[in-house]
Amino acid sequence: MVRPLRLTLLAAAVLAAGMPATAHHSTAMFEWGKEITMKGATVEKWEWTNPHTFLYVTVKGKNGQPERWAFEGMSPNHLGRAGWGKRTLKPGDKIDLTYYALRDPRKGGFDVSVTFSDGRQLRQLGSPTERPEAARAGA
Repeated sequence: MVRPLRLTLLAAAVLAAGMPATAHHSTAMFEWGKEITMKGATVEKWEWTNPHTFLYVTVKGKNGQPERWAFEGMSPNHLGRAGWGKRTLKPGDKIDLTYYALRDPRKGGFDVSVTFSDGRQLRQLGSPTERPEAARAGA
């Protein structure tokens, strides 16, 4: 009788270890609420992945050379409800964007909005100061 119980417990432990964790990282790494505008960016790559989307762009730097920037975004589930999709951004697309910068010197941040060459704009959050925690909580 002990052996089947051990096997059941072992199987449950293995299954539990393979389940995704529900923990989430903080947004303290971003200068929240301080929108910065980036004009004339070229989409390099758009990753429609969980738990966060990622946007990689190139833009002309101060020295005239191209710089690569990376922006984290909300989940595909959240963005899908806000009008975004897997094919919203394609390599080569020219966009303007707003973002909250990283607190460290890396070139990147949290993507707040994207404006396309035709003037259409998509926002990641409902209001300029809404944090991802509030969006997940339904605030």
